[in-house]
Amino acid sequence: MIAKSQKHWTGDVAEMLRVGEGFRLAEVDARSTPGYEKDKVHAAEDLAAGSVQLDEYQERLFARSRVDVTNASVLLVLQAMDSAGKGGIIRHVVGSVDPQGVALAAFKKPTPEELEHDFLWRVRKRLPEPGFIGVFDRSHYEDVLIGRVRELAPADEIERRYAAINDFEKTVTDAGTRVVKVMLHISPEEQKERLMERLERPDKHWKYNPGDVDERKLWPQYMDAYQSVFERTSTEHAPWHVVPADRKWYARLAVQHLLLEALEDIDPQWPAATFDIEAEKKRLAAS
Repeated sequence: MIAKSQKHWTGDVAEMLRVGEGFRLAEVDARSTPGYEKDKVHAAEDLAAGSVQLDEYQERLFARSRVDVTNASVLLVLQAMDSAGKGGIIRHVVGSVDPQGVALAAFKKPTPEELEHDFLWRVRKRLPEPGFIGVFDRSHYEDVLIGRVRELAPADEIERRYAAINDFEKTVTDAGTRVVKVMLHISPEEQKERLMERLERPDKHWKYNPGDVDERKLWPQYMDAYQSVFERTSTEHAPWHVVPADRKWYARLAVQHLLLEALEDIDPQWPAATFDIEAEKKRLAAS
């Protein structure tokens, strides 16, 4: 089934956003809208239409897992520089479905207990169960991004982690989880505007982190680190998609498209009744 929200897409948007051979992050225009021919107004309409379908797919997936044996689930991995819009994706895209079928995990600085284990230990515990849409707000990729930029681990350990991530994600996809990896690509100019807005609005002060300015000084190093991540970990079973994020409306619509595509691939169906429907109608009518 083609998602209703796809009516204004041109071409295969998933392929347009997918990181392939020869991909260069530096060549991606953060204000571009690959594959979408309309404007913000049409995007809002398409996002609403897609939300209806996303909600139905999620309910089918969840219902199937409650009645039948299934191993299917979806994991959305969100990575980005600060203020790129991860929260908006979670609120406006994932938030359009029934929360009982969503598992959200936000990975912060590792705790002392987590540091006693391999970096993937805490991640394995937060994988979505069958029937769920899982969302990682930041993820195991922090360990090869911040780990590299801030030199929290030696170069040979960072290389080991790339291989460990690939093996880990292959195990996850082999078990039935569709992994949708998204990097929201924001420009430093747009980030500056969004951070300034947080400072100028009292209702946004809680979202501002003074450390974000320090991280901006390392922008080139982070872009290099992301490029290495894409080269080492964009695989057939778990490819990366880079979504231009200066226009929030486009980023939300694009991520919704990728989720819909993953769910269409699963094609969850309503589970069949495990009881005699006609007999139950008679029993209910007589009660």
